[in-house]
Amino acid sequence: MSLDDQNRRNKRVKWALAGFAVGMIALSFGIVPLYKIFCQVTGYGGTTQQAIAMPDQVFDREVQIRFNSDVAEDLPWTFRPSQKEVRLNVGESGLAFYRAVNHSDKSVTGMAIYNVTPLKAGQYFTKVDCFCFTEQVLEAGQEVDMPVTFFIDPEFMDDPDMEDVQTITLSYTFYNQSDEDEAEISALITND
Repeated sequence: MSLDDQNRRNKRVKWALAGFAVGMIALSFGIVPLYKIFCQVTGYGGTTQQAIAMPDQVFDREVQIRFNSDVAEDLPWTFRPSQKEVRLNVGESGLAFYRAVNHSDKSVTGMAIYNVTPLKAGQYFTKVDCFCFTEQVLEAGQEVDMPVTFFIDPEFMDDPDMEDVQTITLSYTFYNQSDEDEAEISALITND
């Protein structure tokens, strides 16, 4: 093999590797939005659904909804559900409140990320209104009640995989949106 042939082969390998690297970088940026869309459509990973209105059908099957909350270490808030649980029928409107308190001496912006367990129930847990849809700004020392309005989609009744689901847990974690990690946290958010 001549030196010219070797140089051409090396250039092809170099361009192929550069193309591969560019493709991997592009994929790394594109995977988050694609995964988000997949989760929203399928309810995968406990991702809940969003609706603008309540269903017009209520069934005689009761489901217990439990509430959980967490706060990232760098967020100077307490954040807790005002109730441990509620019971409602499939298709019935539910309303729950979480209480947040800013313990710092300055305004702090937080964003809630949520999911439900069991994960397979995520596609049927539907929110109509939620504090988690937008950033929340609490002034120094401010206390607020944050509502979430939800229902279990009537299609829950038609899914044989839901026959064993008696309890669904709605869980929120609040993150400090004032951090330099804002882009990373935004990528985790499962709702626009």
